[in-house]
Amino acid sequence: MSPARRCSRTACDRPAVTTLTYVYADQTAVLGPLATYAEPHAYDLCAQHAERLSAPRGWEVLRLVSDLKAPSGPSDDDLLALADAVREAARPVAAPPAAPTTEYGSRETGRRGHLRVLTHDEAIDR
Repeated sequence: MSPARRCSRTACDRPAVTTLTYVYADQTAVLGPLATYAEPHAYDLCAQHAERLSAPRGWEVLRLVSDLKAPSGPSDDDLLALADAVREAARPVAAPPAAPTTEYGSRETGRRGHLRVLTHDEAIDR
């Protein structure tokens, strides 16, 4: 099976380009961009079925998509965000700060959760 989502209409095998949801309290059918993932109470529609969509009498159809013909790809903002994330991941990690010395002459050498590993500093005992 193809990873692309298909139209929810019976016997339609065209790729989905929009998602239809209903707001029952407002008697509104909302036709928006294709959702990130399939929802159980939303319907993915192809361009042809989205254009021919009609709502029950007394209901309003709210169309949030402007161009149904062209499938939307990543925007410039998406690509810039991805490039920034890659740059951030490639930055070298700063060296950890020196272990603090406690008032009793012990030095913290490690930490695991809420526990600390301390070593005794012999120079203070003398």
